[in-house]
Amino acid sequence: MLSPTPRSINVALVGVGNCASSLVQGIEHYRAGSNDLIGLMHWELGGYRPSDISVVAAWDVDRRKVGKDVSDAIFAKPNCTTVFCDRVKPTGAKVRMGRVLDGVADHMAEFVDERTFLLADAPEPSREEVVEVLRESGADVLMNYLPVGSQEATEFYAECALEAGVAFVNNIPVFIASNPEWARRFEKAGVPIIGDDIKAQIGATIVHRVLTDLFKKRGVKLERTYQLNTGGNTDFLNMANRKRLASKKVSKTEAVQSVTAARLEDENIHIGPSDYVPWQNDNKVCFLRMEGQMFGGVPMNLELRLSVEDSPNSAGVAIDMIRCAKVARDRGMAGPVTPAAAYFCKHPPEQMTDDAAYEAVEAFIAGSA
Repeated sequence: MLSPTPRSINVALVGVGNCASSLVQGIEHYRAGSNDLIGLMHWELGGYRPSDISVVAAWDVDRRKVGKDVSDAIFAKPNCTTVFCDRVKPTGAKVRMGRVLDGVADHMAEFVDERTFLLADAPEPSREEVVEVLRESGADVLMNYLPVGSQEATEFYAECALEAGVAFVNNIPVFIASNPEWARRFEKAGVPIIGDDIKAQIGATIVHRVLTDLFKKRGVKLERTYQLNTGGNTDFLNMANRKRLASKKVSKTEAVQSVTAARLEDENIHIGPSDYVPWQNDNKVCFLRMEGQMFGGVPMNLELRLSVEDSPNSAGVAIDMIRCAKVARDRGMAGPVTPAAAYFCKHPPEQMTDDAAYEAVEAFIAGSA
């Protein structure tokens, strides 16, 4: 018999885009269908179930979202992810105007269609104002869903989490948890952090890692590989600016390099978003190729095509990251939550094989690590 659940987990969202939409839909989906366990890695985690998660605050910069209840804002344009739960109950949390900083790429204004960002005409909040909202809302966890390349904006909200004493989950490839200086600051402040760059449930990176590890375990020498990804959501549109891709490429590449038998030369590994295809919407397609030598030095190659809805794929992991962050906070932990980061993130403070990371996070959840 499952143990009774403790109190709820109050979550604040930075960015109410496709990933936030899938997460909020998922919370409602599993709350309404308590016997539907499909798509969850853990029904109960540290005493918390999906239905224990509540959204209590949110920030965005798009005029179609600011001022709306989160339950309505998640379906506003430019969001284009799959709607699998169209009846989301009002959260009582209205989307507030966020800080822009580098959170919106300049080139986004050049696309005049429903994917265009329409910047809200509202004053941006100070750090003190954000901290006050986090405290007054009783937020336990702050989820960072800013666009790739939002270094300054991510650091702004990380500072807010530190000051408010709220656990920080960094879903994007801006290096906070894996940056020793930031990690020390969270540890000193007594605040847990999980990051960086969320690894999807069954996404390009986890599949690439598993296959790379398989090559190593089966004695096949991996000589070269590429991973090409296309998509039509605002994440891919944002990354059409190649300058915003630097940390993303590092994160995805290191996630694979960390499990190779021998590190590949830079010219023999290419991993990263490749192109924006508008009609794909939130569908992400990965083209993966791996070339190597097997028994007797005989050449072989593997090609794979993976098609997934990008944001639900992310939310399937985010729902566990939230609960791990809350468990860490309940236990008085501070700084990077290493087991959770290694299993759920592409660029954690400490890379592990996925088997080792799985064992580590299960031990953490059980309280034995």
